[in-house]
Amino acid sequence: MHKCKVRGASNNMERRRRVGIVGAGPSGLLACKYVLEKGFDPIVFESENDVGGIWSSRTIASTKLQNSKGTYRFTDFPWPQSVHDVNPSHTEVLKYMKAYAEHFGILQHIKFHSKVIGIDCVGESLEEMKSWVIWGGNGKPFGSSLPLSKGKWQVRVQDVRSLSIEVYEVEFVILCIGLYSGYPNIPDFPPNQGPEVFKGRVVHSWDYSAMGSEKAAEFVRGKRVAIVGSQKTAIDIAAECAKANGPEFPCTMVQRTTHWTIPSETLLGINIGFLYLNRFSEFLIHKPGESLLLSLLATFLMPLLPLKKHGMVPELSFFQDVSSCHTCMLPDKFYDRVEEGSIVIKKSKTISFCETGIVIGDGRLEPVVEADVVILATGYRGDHKLRDIFDSPALQKTITGSSSIVPLYRQVIHPRIPQLAVIGYAESLSSLSATEIRCQWLVEFLAGKFELPSVSKMEEEVRVWEKFLRRHSGGKSRRACISNFHIWNNDQFCKDMGLQSRRKKGFLRDLFMPYGPADYTGLLAD
Repeated sequence: MHKCKVRGASNNMERRRRVGIVGAGPSGLLACKYVLEKGFDPIVFESENDVGGIWSSRTIASTKLQNSKGTYRFTDFPWPQSVHDVNPSHTEVLKYMKAYAEHFGILQHIKFHSKVIGIDCVGESLEEMKSWVIWGGNGKPFGSSLPLSKGKWQVRVQDVRSLSIEVYEVEFVILCIGLYSGYPNIPDFPPNQGPEVFKGRVVHSWDYSAMGSEKAAEFVRGKRVAIVGSQKTAIDIAAECAKANGPEFPCTMVQRTTHWTIPSETLLGINIGFLYLNRFSEFLIHKPGESLLLSLLATFLMPLLPLKKHGMVPELSFFQDVSSCHTCMLPDKFYDRVEEGSIVIKKSKTISFCETGIVIGDGRLEPVVEADVVILATGYRGDHKLRDIFDSPALQKTITGSSSIVPLYRQVIHPRIPQLAVIGYAESLSSLSATEIRCQWLVEFLAGKFELPSVSKMEEEVRVWEKFLRRHSGGKSRRACISNFHIWNNDQFCKDMGLQSRRKKGFLRDLFMPYGPADYTGLLAD
């Protein structure tokens, strides 16, 4: 029996509102910083012993920032001058996160080694929630002060070292638990054709990344490695395997769905941000078919990438791939490794296991991919991770909704769940910037600077938003991706907060120059 005790809030009615934040990754740090600035009392629960989320403990050694550091930064905390690389290493990213937490006094509000194992809404029944016309029944971010037990969240927290459990009572919860950790997505395989029949080792990329650079290199060295996956993690692991083994033990990437990959953020010396990170490019999205500028970008990219040569031309257009946040940057000299035979790329819609490796298709047209190790770089189930943090089965069903995209108004607020926000579920090519403006919007709401629409209007906007996302991503994405219209999306947040949405001086600059985090510096001071 684990030790359990309850920590409630003070009975002093003049106390600062207590806000519980789950996770101390980039989203959690931003949430805590802005909650503090508005005078609330944050408490951050982090299961690891450090800040940074996946940058801290589960990052592959060779991983670099996909963005340039200019597009991945906090608006009020530039990168230090000592970081010279345009795409910093993951260790430099982690140092940047730590420096941010120290600079803004966030660390003292974090409880490390504290894993949230469940949250539960106190005092609000499901029947009440279903009957609400306005959010929370009162349209306010916080419940009524009386009775004290009504309108609160209880957060069950387990110390990962002692396994003791404490229950904390807070007045608002911000979930910053991330999309890419904790819940590996394991594909379904036919009976007797899954990993259980394979005589070698099968691991998910989540476990591989936890090994650390030395153990991971030893794990693949001198072995035939097959990687199932086609996105950034699979590509980075393939590059590491190629570095460890070379052509003698080639690494085989088996891709079920191919995606567009970009060698760098410049094309013929031109920043590709001019093609999709400005207002002009977003004006073209609402027309039938794909954006003209992104179509031109794909036309330019095709000769530069040997996709056709290796049978890796994606089925989706470049526009659709960017719209679903599947496009990624290649590691240095990736296709050189392919040309020398250190990496072999294969494509198959169906994959199964046999004793000696992976069977592609039905096994008749392609020989078995012989392997000693198979790494499943098949992503994560962020929706399941979000669902399972709720103790109530009714709230579990409510938060995930009936579709595959979590139904959040402004990608932050669930229309039917009170005093709770989710940060970090909107994906973008500049995810840190997207997260920051959502944290700013949220704390302005907590401070009473604006009100939410009615529940029915929020639910209708969620449906319209989901339809919009599916149309522009080819109907196959489960992600809330805003890459191709992040400026328009930011405009919505600015208008909600009563702030100036056009951030550049001059009509032509605002129309054609790429937008980035620096354009939103001092936003709440406007």
